[in-house]
Amino acid sequence: MSDHHTYKKIEIVGSSRSSIEDAISNALAEASKTLDYLEWFEVAEIRGHIENGAVGHYQVTLKVGFRLADS
Repeated sequence: MSDHHTYKKIEIVGSSRSSIEDAISNALAEASKTLDYLEWFEVAEIRGHIENGAVGHYQVTLKVGFRLADS
């Protein structure tokens, strides 16, 4: 293992009908299915979809960092 780490950062959007926290969890669960070495995230944006005057979906944009395989 190297004495340093190199990361790549991507943006993903998660959604949930119930909460912001669930939107984050849903996004990370899906990302972890195809990305290895996920290590951190930051919330970049929170928004929502309105249905009949109420929140239909919470939408959270995340910046997700993952370590490159050999670093």
